[in-house]
Amino acid sequence: MTRLVAQKQWPIRQHATYDESISRILDVFERIFRETGYRARWGIDHAETITPRNIARVKAMGGAFAIQDRMAFAGEFFVERYGKEAAAHAPPIRQMLDAGLTVGAGTDATRVASYNPWISLYWMVTGKTVGGMQLASPENRLSREEALRLYTLGSAWFSGEEEQKGRIAPGQLGDFAILSADYMTVPEEQIRRIESVLTVTGGDVVYSADPFTMFRSRTAAAG
Repeated sequence: MTRLVAQKQWPIRQHATYDESISRILDVFERIFRETGYRARWGIDHAETITPRNIARVKAMGGAFAIQDRMAFAGEFFVERYGKEAAAHAPPIRQMLDAGLTVGAGTDATRVASYNPWISLYWMVTGKTVGGMQLASPENRLSREEALRLYTLGSAWFSGEEEQKGRIAPGQLGDFAILSADYMTVPEEQIRRIESVLTVTGGDVVYSADPFTMFRSRTAAAG
């Protein structure tokens, strides 16, 4: 299957949690990519227990990582099984970034987590589960700017849309949302409670709450 996909130069997203699995996957990818001259975008999703050795292998092969906030919901179970030390860098986001790799962020919703992006951003910034357990060590937590960059520009890379999405810049799409609180300044514990009060996509108001409900009704009447 890998050879077929690589021959057609299709993008690859391989889901793998454990370093043992990632090692076996990379053994196959290294050989097939070399044989086929594979140059499409590819990445490993999840990668909670990946080691520095395999991070380096992914970089050498031109790959990337997509991380999800499963630990925000299952962190207590992870600690019970593997211990707090392992949970402190699961996944090792800082190591991935320090290695110069592209990292995208999301939720993997709705299979294993809530679709709510603010819970994911809260987890990356604080390193805590939704139940309040401190998981990530200080060095493995991200600044608010870093977390937002992973969620926007980092994820746009995976779909090849970084020239259209992920930044406020000329030529980028102009979709926007007005939020219930300032993500950059609100206390960390309130990040996960942020909501949109006005969402505009493709020039249309697609969601509104007080005090912007009137805009939704006006847009519908104009349509």
